[in-house]
Amino acid sequence: MATEQAEPRIVDVPIGLAATGTRTETDSLGEVEVPAEHYWGAQTQRSLIHFDIGDDRMPKPVYHAYGYVKKAAATINARAGRLPRWKADLIGRVADEVIAGRLDAEFPLYVWQTGSGTQSNMNVNEVISNRAIQLVGGRLGSKDPVHPNDDVNMGQSSNDTFPTAMHLAAVRAIDRDLLPALARLRDAAAHKSEEWAHVVKIGRTHLEDATPLTVGQEWSGYAAQLDDAADHIRTTLAGLHRLAIGGTAVGTGLNAPQGFADEVTKLLAELTGYPFVSAPNKFAAQGSLDALIRVSASLRTLAAALFKFANDVRWLGSGPRTGLGELILPSNEPGSSIMPGKVNPTQAEALLMVCIQVVGNDTAVSMAGAEGNFELNAFRPVVINNVLRSTRLLGDACDHFRRYLVEGARLNEAQLKTNIDRSLMMVTALSPVIGYDEAARIAHRALDEDLTLKDAALKSGVSEALFDEVVVPDQLTHPEPAERSGTTHRAKR
Repeated sequence: MATEQAEPRIVDVPIGLAATGTRTETDSLGEVEVPAEHYWGAQTQRSLIHFDIGDDRMPKPVYHAYGYVKKAAATINARAGRLPRWKADLIGRVADEVIAGRLDAEFPLYVWQTGSGTQSNMNVNEVISNRAIQLVGGRLGSKDPVHPNDDVNMGQSSNDTFPTAMHLAAVRAIDRDLLPALARLRDAAAHKSEEWAHVVKIGRTHLEDATPLTVGQEWSGYAAQLDDAADHIRTTLAGLHRLAIGGTAVGTGLNAPQGFADEVTKLLAELTGYPFVSAPNKFAAQGSLDALIRVSASLRTLAAALFKFANDVRWLGSGPRTGLGELILPSNEPGSSIMPGKVNPTQAEALLMVCIQVVGNDTAVSMAGAEGNFELNAFRPVVINNVLRSTRLLGDACDHFRRYLVEGARLNEAQLKTNIDRSLMMVTALSPVIGYDEAARIAHRALDEDLTLKDAALKSGVSEALFDEVVVPDQLTHPEPAERSGTTHRAKR
C-alpha cells in the first residue's frame, strides 16, 4: 500500500526555471552539479558528460511516448494502492506536458548512450519529478514529495519501458506522418494514371525500345507499388502493438504488481487510440528487437519502390533536347551556377538520396537487432533513432516529391508521338502473322536502312492493308488474347 503522505497544495507555476548557476543533485554514485535552469537531475547530467558523442540526440518522439508510459504506470499504481492518488495525478499532469512537447528542452541526451536507454528513462523520471516538485512548491533535487525512481519509475525498469516507448513512438510516427504522406503521393500518381490513360507511348525493357503501352498504364504501376508498400508497412505494425511493459528487469515482472502489464497496456491503448496488447512473452520482447527489424525492412521496401519511381521520372524528364524528354518536369529553381537556363530534376534527386539513406539505416537496424545478449538487446537507441529517422525522411520526401514534381508534371506529347512513329518493336504485332524470323528481318532492315517500320515492312513484301490492320499502336496497349486473335493472316503478305 502507498505510504501515507499529506497531499500538498498545487501551485500553478508555468514551465521554466529562472535560476542561474548550478544546483546539487544526487544519485547512487553521489553528488553532481546540474544547470539550475533545467529540470533534469544527476543521471542526466552524468550522461551529458560521458556521452557527448556527435550531434545525434535521442528523438523527441521517444520522450513524448515516454510521457504516455509514465502517466499510465502512475495511474495503475494508484489503482493498486501503491501510489497516492494525488501523486499519480501530479505525475500524470507533468506527463501530459511531456506528451505535448512542452518540456522538449529538458531532454538533451545523445543517441550514443547506454544501449538499454536507461539514461533517457532516468532523464524522463528526473524531469517529471522536479517539475512535479516545482508544482507543489518544493525544492528541486530534493526528490520530495515525488521521487524519480520510487514514484515516477514505480513498477518499471528501463528494460521494459524503453522498448515500450520505442514501439509507441514508431507506431505514432508511421500512422500519423508516413502513411498519410505515402497515401497522398499514391493518389497523385493514380490521378496522373487516370489523366494519361489513353496516351500511347513506347515501352522500354533493358533500357531498349519495347512494345507500346499507355502512360496511364505505366503510372498505374507506380501507384500499385506504393499500395503494396503501404500494405507491407501496416502488416508489420502488428508486431509493434505488442508491448514489453510489465517485464521489468529481465522479463519476470519483478517489483511490478499483479496484472500490471495488462492494465498498463490497456490504458496505453485507451490513451493513444492504438490497439496495444501486452507482449505474450516478455523475454522475447526485451531480449530482441525483431518487431522493429520487420518495420525497418518494410521502410526499406518502400524506399526501393520510391527509388524506382523517382529514377524513372528523372530519366523520362531528361533533356530537354538530348534526353528522353517524355515528361516536362516543373521548373522549381535554377539548376546551375554556370549554365544559364538549366533546370534539374532536383526533387527526384532528393528522394533518391533519402532512399539510399533509408537502406543504410535499415542495415544498422538489422545489425543491431542481431546483437544483444541473453535477456536484453542493448542496442536500442540506435535502432529507434534509425527507424524514426527513416520514417520522418520518407514522409517528408513523399510530400515534397508529390507537391513539387508529380502534381506539376506534364507530358511532351510531340516527343511521345515521334517515338511511336520511329519505334521498331511494334513489329511484335506482325510476328504471329508473318512469323518471328520474318518480323525480325523487317526490324533489322528498318534499323540498318534508317526506315520507318512501315516502309521496311512494305519493302519486305507486307501489304499496306495488312500492316495498317495489325500494327495499330492504341490497340497494342490493350491486345486481344492470343487464342482469339489467331494467325489468320499468316503468309498473306
